[in-house]
Amino acid sequence: RKTPIPHDPRIYKLRNRVERCFNKLKHFRRFATRFDRLARHYLAFIHIAASMLWMR
Repeated sequence: RKTPIPHDPRIYKLRNRVERCFNKLKHFRRFATRFDRLARHYLAFIHIAASMLWMR
């Protein structure tokens, strides 16, 4: 671009980190398709998947 778009690099960096986390979580089919009917079961699986990603 000829004129750069103003942005806050710190906020952009944090936003990118969150988007990459969601992308990694979507590799778990159960998370992407939302098989669980109850919200607490879905949240529990999110915790399990996040901890599995953290341990890698």
